Amino acid sequence: MSTPASTIAAQTRANQTTARHELFFFNYFRLGQAAVYTALAFRPEHLNWPALPEPVIARVFALAYLLAALVMVARTRRSLQRPVLIVSIGLTLDVAAALMALVLMHDVRMGVAMMLAVNIATGALLLPFRLSMFFAALATLGMLGHSVFDLTTDPSDRELAEYGLFGAAYFACASLCYVLGRNIRASEALAEQRGIDLANLSQVNELIIRRMKTGVLLVDEGNRIHQLNESAWMLMGNPSADQRDLGSLAPELSRRLYHWRASGKLDESATMLADGTPEVVPRFTRLAPNDDSHVLIFLDDTSLVSRRAEELTLSSLGRLSASIAHEIRNPLAAIHYSAQLLAESTDMNDTDLRMVEIINNHCSRLNEIIENILQLSRRERSRPETLDLGQWVHHFVTEYRQGNDLGSDILRAVSGSEPVAAVADPQHLQQVIWNLVQNALRYGRLPGEPARVMLVARHSEAGIPILEVIDRGPGIPPKVAAQIFEPFFTTHEYGTGLGLYLARQMAEANQAALEYVRVAGGGSCFRISLTPPALTAAAAPVAARA
Repeated sequence: MSTPASTIAAQTRANQTTARHELFFFNYFRLGQAAVYTALAFRPEHLNWPALPEPVIARVFALAYLLAALVMVARTRRSLQRPVLIVSIGLTLDVAAALMALVLMHDVRMGVAMMLAVNIATGALLLPFRLSMFFAALATLGMLGHSVFDLTTDPSDRELAEYGLFGAAYFACASLCYVLGRNIRASEALAEQRGIDLANLSQVNELIIRRMKTGVLLVDEGNRIHQLNESAWMLMGNPSADQRDLGSLAPELSRRLYHWRASGKLDESATMLADGTPEVVPRFTRLAPNDDSHVLIFLDDTSLVSRRAEELTLSSLGRLSASIAHEIRNPLAAIHYSAQLLAESTDMNDTDLRMVEIINNHCSRLNEIIENILQLSRRERSRPETLDLGQWVHHFVTEYRQGNDLGSDILRAVSGSEPVAAVADPQHLQQVIWNLVQNALRYGRLPGEPARVMLVARHSEAGIPILEVIDRGPGIPPKVAAQIFEPFFTTHEYGTGLGLYLARQMAEANQAALEYVRVAGGGSCFRISLTPPALTAAAAPVAARA
């Protein structure tokens, strides 16, 4: 099982932190140790300190060890990149210095041996287990070797036993400190990882709260806002950053909060917190039980709830309508077929023929309604392809002219010399444009004049591929234009109100946007902004990584 990169990074940082602290202690202890040797070597003559057999050599040794200790302290920060090597060199120096001190300062051998135990224990905190045991063995052999050397001149079983006990202590200290150092590093790595996880979790929570559709505010007992997310900022009318008093920003919300704090009762009626903002239903909860000092306020946007209800209603209605449409289609086909047979009869007068024509027309209208309802319920997935919209519009106009009698109406395609590439499902795009062109030919005409419709393929100023269906009719009034994409909205007595709604749904399924643009000088323009191939290609690696 692989170790996460964040865990490895946390362990590395923890090891560096531990090594820095222990290296400082290791080198500063050596400096103190060297200062002790120097003080013993340069002892005043009138003090009754241990005698030195070779004072000159002892002083040279003490000064050299002190200088080496100063250099090690000065280079501590630079040694963090290679702690094992530096500690190994330092321990080698310490063992050699201790053996020299035993020879030159024999009367203080017990203190020298004890100080060396501290060197070995501190080094074991940073070294691998084998190296720790190696230096413990090296120090033990050095002590015993010195004792044997002394035994050749002045045999002493007591001294040999003391050095043997010190050797056992070196091994014990090295083993215990190695285990202690490993546990310290593991604990620090765990703490570092927990800190990273906590910081990441805090960022995730903050991002979730910031992107929530529900407004969230944190208010203290003085009605001062401490935090709020983007939705709350928008629902409160986009106040400036220095405006933090809830009473001045949203008096009604402040009044409800006071009422809730005083009585515990919640007013669940919708209210508007600022001009031009949707109505909201506020909810309150304490940040901690039995603590009114900080209160969380949730602002539920009623327009979102209405849209969700509308989507559920449309979904249910679509399934119900589809089942009903299937039941209607068969008898409707029988009626239409019978009317066609009646029209072929030679015994019918003009009045009867007119009645048959009315039946056929209404059968066609009902069939169109059924097709729209079935499209609403199917919601097929798009299969996008890269299209050249310039060629596509010319092909569409040619195909439309062949399948429909335009009479005196005019339908033409307009495109530049450069290709206009876009990504879309050709079948969906065909249905959307066919619907828009049908509407333009039907409603986009001035009284007594033929319809003039253009299908334009071009790039926007930002380089986005665009398809436009433009007519020169009377245009759409602003109040009506605000509702034309809503389902079942129509201004025509024979309309279903589903054509433009379905067109927008298909456009959004292809990551395109359908909008109405009023044309200066009269007329209407329905604009589809599609996705260029470059954006789709750039999004593919992201989707693959996700």
